Amino acid sequence: MDYHFKAGTIPLLVSMPHVGTGIPEDIAATMTPAAGERADTDWHLVRLYGFLQELGASTLSARWSRYVIDLNRPPENTNLYPGQDTTGLCPLDTFHREPLYLPGKQPTEAEVQRRLAAYWQPYHTQLREELDRLLSEHGKVVLWDAHSIASVVPRFFDGKLPDLNFGSADGASCAAALTNAIAECARADGNFTVAVNGRFKGGHITRFYGQPEQGVHAIQLEMCQSTYMDETAPFGYREDLAAQVQPLLRQLLRTAADWVKR
Repeated sequence: MDYHFKAGTIPLLVSMPHVGTGIPEDIAATMTPAAGERADTDWHLVRLYGFLQELGASTLSARWSRYVIDLNRPPENTNLYPGQDTTGLCPLDTFHREPLYLPGKQPTEAEVQRRLAAYWQPYHTQLREELDRLLSEHGKVVLWDAHSIASVVPRFFDGKLPDLNFGSADGASCAAALTNAIAECARADGNFTVAVNGRFKGGHITRFYGQPEQGVHAIQLEMCQSTYMDETAPFGYREDLAAQVQPLLRQLLRTAADWVKR
């Protein structure tokens, strides 16, 4: 299977498109040692969000590394942040500009199209099918796109990111009332800094599937990895830190589910 999926019982689907670490052998043979480190993975999110089954949420998470193909980029590889640096559909370098491919081994356009069909499309087919199922059963659904990133990445932003970065495509992918309820819940906790539609406004999944007028409310949460793990190799999970942020995550997801069930 090219992804991991569990159907839930409430109108909430949590997508984790960047948690995968798999790299097929034929692709790995063309890559550099930097690719093998998989440093830009959204590490440990499945563990951090381990309470989702108890909540009754549907979950969809990637098997393959974002270095194989980025599930949160549009298939035509357009830049989601015009004028700003970003990595592409099949990234050629890491967040720190280390080459991912050996000289002359970068994927051709034909190879990109092959990866779209083999690795990108199955994830999105399952995502669409589950949204449609939840919509048919509940009338409305929240799509929560879960991400994490190192708190300092000079290539993409200056200084340190806020701890919790919510994105709703500047309000286009999610009802303002729901976005506000989530942000207020996060700020009320008082232990983490919060931004809404700042550096991160949501990627392809948030922007493409979020259609509040059709009952699909999509929001992305990009967390600083410093809130729950070590940001340097070997990227260890920190139980002491995770224990501080997990209760808030649970509360945020409950807030979203309760709002959409009204």
